[in-house]
Amino acid sequence: MDVTRDFATAAEQLAHVGRRFDARSWVLGTSGNLSVVIDRNPLRLAITRSGAPKGDLTADAIIEVDEGGAAVLPDAGRPSAETLLHLEIARVRAAGAVLHTHSIWSTVLSAQFLRAAGIAIDGYEMLKGLEGVPTHAHREWIPILENDQDMIRLSGRVRRLLAEHPACHAFLLHRHGLYTWGQTLEQAVRHVEIVEFLLEAVGRTNRHVADI
Repeated sequence: MDVTRDFATAAEQLAHVGRRFDARSWVLGTSGNLSVVIDRNPLRLAITRSGAPKGDLTADAIIEVDEGGAAVLPDAGRPSAETLLHLEIARVRAAGAVLHTHSIWSTVLSAQFLRAAGIAIDGYEMLKGLEGVPTHAHREWIPILENDQDMIRLSGRVRRLLAEHPACHAFLLHRHGLYTWGQTLEQAVRHVEIVEFLLEAVGRTNRHVADI
């Protein structure tokens, strides 16, 4: 997909999304990170600054990074520590936006289902909110990946996971939350809303999780 987006517009949009997600308790404190592709060749992202609280996120906390994850303007601050993951997803999935939330349910379920390496969700009407899913009679597999503080190593593992699961709309990092994406920011936001709903529905109906 050919993407060219004005950085200032992208920054304002990401700030709005960050505040919305904080209000839903999906990115509390300084958790989570959000990005939009502003150019494809060479790849450039608008992405949240490291340590930026999302509840009062402003466009000033959004940084432009190049295809290697470095800030385009040297005095712009430090981009999210997980910038390499955003770049990898943008490349492999040809995504226009990548969003990472850190909700209670994504965190709890990522630990609960780690041994299974993922969560299978089917039968929910809300599945139809995922791009390309026409019916509730759909089985969505959300893979779970062990977390790692080495972002180069982890981005390589993300690349392999996405290749192994080409139909997945999202994945979880163990005790670290949800990653999803979309061709547009609007689609990526919708995927966050849908997957967070589905994870909470699974969590609330799973006896073992409910007993934690």
